Amino acid sequence: ATPAEQLLNTTWKSAVAVTGQTGIPDVERAGNVLLPGVLLSLALRIPPTLEPAKAGATLREVLEVNPPFGAKVSVTTGGMSGWEAPPLAPWLEAATDKASRRVFGKEACYMGVGGSIPFMHMIGERFPEAQFLITGVLGPQSNAHGPNEFLHIPYAKRLTAALVHIMADHFRHVTG
Repeated sequence: ATPAEQLLNTTWKSAVAVTGQTGIPDVERAGNVLLPGVLLSLALRIPPTLEPAKAGATLREVLEVNPPFGAKVSVTTGGMSGWEAPPLAPWLEAATDKASRRVFGKEACYMGVGGSIPFMHMIGERFPEAQFLITGVLGPQSNAHGPNEFLHIPYAKRLTAALVHIMADHFRHVTG
């Protein structure tokens, strides 16, 4: 896949993942038998501009209408709207790039991620003209959702230094 296709796949295209299950035996104990019941927890990633209720209704229709072999399927949905980041203001893009070059020795890189932070949708609605820089420590030796975040401390220190430079540029931007 091209870089553009990869970006679309992780940000705007829908995806589904099984995040939990009950009633399915481990591979070592599995047999060629019908199971009395299976419960799956699915995570559905949707484009940030698609209403979750509409996506849930479509998912319900696909899974509940005419399931095979007389299976009984029921879907419950929840979730919040995603968030589409506004374009970076020129001053913030320049400040981010300058800070990255100063601290990391290379231009700033941006990455879209298909996961959503529901709080960002709420704050983006409340402050539609605000600029956001959402960042964190990810990559080798880091796990943002693991115990204690498994942060790579040397990288976290450098990221903090870059954020300080960006905040200083923000101060200069707003005070003229």
